[in-house]
Amino acid sequence: MRVALATGRPLLVRGPSGCGKSSLARHAARVLRWRYYERVITSRTQAQDLLWEVDHLRRLQDAQAGKLRGGRERYVRPGVLWWAFDRDGATRQALRASTAARTAGRLDPNLGDDDPRAVVLVDEIDKADPDVPNNLLVPLGSLQFQVEETREVVRTTEDRAPLVVITTNDERELPAAFLRRCVELKLEAPQGDRLLSIAREHFPGTPEEELKDVARRVSEASGDGADPPSPAELLDTIRAVRDLKQQGLTPAWNDLLRVTVWKHGRAAPGATE
Repeated sequence: MRVALATGRPLLVRGPSGCGKSSLARHAARVLRWRYYERVITSRTQAQDLLWEVDHLRRLQDAQAGKLRGGRERYVRPGVLWWAFDRDGATRQALRASTAARTAGRLDPNLGDDDPRAVVLVDEIDKADPDVPNNLLVPLGSLQFQVEETREVVRTTEDRAPLVVITTNDERELPAAFLRRCVELKLEAPQGDRLLSIAREHFPGTPEEELKDVARRVSEASGDGADPPSPAELLDTIRAVRDLKQQGLTPAWNDLLRVTVWKHGRAAPGATE
């Protein structure tokens, strides 16, 4: 992460699902005490969506109601990179875009501290069309972009550039040009003592033997030769066990592990009642 900050490059985080890639960005924002924005990518996401979006539906509704005034600039909504580059400009545009926004209270979707700089999470970029990563190269490299509808140039400076954290589950190969411009970090799935330490952090005060027992059962349920359990799967199982015990119930381990760990229609190997 320090290399990404020093070079001004996006930090591309690889690793299996559930290993903590997304939470890394939020943790970085918390440690740095910067603002924090996030955008989860889908198959329909375009690169422009991270810069700005046009609310075509609201524009159509206004047109049908005879309330259409002005051009498309009144329907432009700032994206996460606009907020990260220029919060003041994004706020002005958000107010310009919607009369209702003037009384809606907090406009800034910031989830972190109040700082001039920001961390931006672009989550699961491998789900997007291959053109999306390449189309982000120019705004991320030049630290500026022009909004077509408003003609406004949104920019920031190197000393206020955001830390952009991009995650991938490697479900799709990313373009070589994009990879060359990223600093890469690969996270391995935590196992053994590391997995147990994560459980301790999330459930302080829980008896050690109880955590070890659940961790053992989860590991056995993963099966020989299978991928190790993810932290999310272990934590979900612990939460379920704790909730059942609070209700005075005893976990039916086969059934519980089947829904929290072994989710592919087969019985959980090695799980015992």
